[in-house]
Amino acid sequence: MSPLQLSVYWRLSLVFFFTSFLFFLDIFTAAVVAATCHHGNDTGGVAADTWRGTSPPNAEKSNQSWLGEGEADWTTESGNRDSVCAWTDWLSYGQTLYMVGMLLGSLVGGAISDRYGKRPVLLVCVCVHAVCGLVPAVLPQPLLFLAVRCLTGVCCCCINICSFSLAVEWTPPSARLWPPAFLPFCFSLGTMGGAPLAWLSPTWRQLHLSLSLPQLICLPLYLSIPESPRWLLLRRRTDVLDRYRSNSPADKHCLDLLLDSAWSDLEKATEAQKEPPPGGPAPSDIIHLRHPTVLLRLFIMSYLSAVSALTYFGICMNIGSFGVGVYSAQFFSGLSEAPCLLVPLIHLGRRPLSMLALFLSGAACFLSLLLSRYNVEPVLVMSLALLGKLGILAAIFISILYSIELFPTVVRQRCVSVANLCFRLGCLVNSLVPHNPNGAISFAAMVVYSSGPIIGCGLCLLLPETSGIPLPDSVEDCDRQPRPRPPSMDTLWRTRKPVSSQSRKAEILPAEKDDTHTGMI
Repeated sequence: MSPLQLSVYWRLSLVFFFTSFLFFLDIFTAAVVAATCHHGNDTGGVAADTWRGTSPPNAEKSNQSWLGEGEADWTTESGNRDSVCAWTDWLSYGQTLYMVGMLLGSLVGGAISDRYGKRPVLLVCVCVHAVCGLVPAVLPQPLLFLAVRCLTGVCCCCINICSFSLAVEWTPPSARLWPPAFLPFCFSLGTMGGAPLAWLSPTWRQLHLSLSLPQLICLPLYLSIPESPRWLLLRRRTDVLDRYRSNSPADKHCLDLLLDSAWSDLEKATEAQKEPPPGGPAPSDIIHLRHPTVLLRLFIMSYLSAVSALTYFGICMNIGSFGVGVYSAQFFSGLSEAPCLLVPLIHLGRRPLSMLALFLSGAACFLSLLLSRYNVEPVLVMSLALLGKLGILAAIFISILYSIELFPTVVRQRCVSVANLCFRLGCLVNSLVPHNPNGAISFAAMVVYSSGPIIGCGLCLLLPETSGIPLPDSVEDCDRQPRPRPPSMDTLWRTRKPVSSQSRKAEILPAEKDDTHTGMI
């Protein structure tokens, strides 16, 4: 591994580690507000009224005495009207605005990074992301807080797009399954690291400072992240490529391998555009999209994307609703995602592995729902829910590659974009689900979280197996893919046959051509 590759990997892993801090900020703010604004609630109803965002006319003086010296940063000199406890009802919209920001980022992030480069867009978004965590600590105002949460969501989505692209494009074709597994693993580590930081921060100001200052301190480290060699090649930035080559012999050898692969792909794409199609002019993309095979696959992958978002984020954002402490639950929530790093080592094929992950997720969520009805230990209920989250995360990771391999080249990016849009819409819908008055996840929500993946497992039976098969370039290639057959036990124990280098290259290069803007998390 060359020094430039190491520079890309460990810096991007640091970016993903810190991104999780603000991703789950709404969980921590709710916990801090509940602990602080309800303190001393035994005497009178001022605290309860303040928690709901309203207060009686003579509550100003009472609240000033109720908020002790330890919560002085919750109020300003103008009185309780400007305190965080006075607008806690606004905090529930923070998660919704964050998901709206991620939806906006998914619509513009890829186009901006293609035009201006992945490195400058990543650096700007990382800087804005860190500053967004600091602003609420200095100016705790409701409208400003919601605007900052929306901007944070935009930056988080753009960071994901640029980071996945840079990591994949600096990786040789034989190892490109690992970046989509390693970066979410670093995100899980950040989830585990952010929980104790939030636990040690009992007030609003301390919480935001503890989650944003580490990001601000590490900003100078990101300046050494190199640009994507493929983007530099497309832009004819040979001076930058020569500078990268001169760093070390290992960097020169690595860049020669990456650029040879990229240049070969570009030459093939250029020749395909110049070559006249047989039988007259090529049909429009709309005709390809209307093909029954493409429509069926688009419907299934869009459904899987929406259901995966509902289940994953539904459990993540309500992890404190299982009767376990918020901070310990958040720590174990990140720990439960660590086994996804082993997904590239499992050689079951795309379809069997997707079905196994979806069924495991749905069954675990259903058991969690069933046991919660009988007042079983909260730790067991939460463990089953986290097992369901692990299964759905594995399904998300597999669907990223599966979507690329299912659709023909002529409409691949459009179909993948539709599936990605359904994923973001699922995130947004999940944030709009009303919370149960007793704080637990509602019965209807848990039914959706459990039944959705199981239905998706059944729909996967209609999809072909695409592992080890060259990517389809046309609808006819899709029709020639292996027909779905009932899975047998031999499939689970049979090791996958080695694929020739030519087939592997044919499988990887078109996916790289799509610029890997399919990272969903």
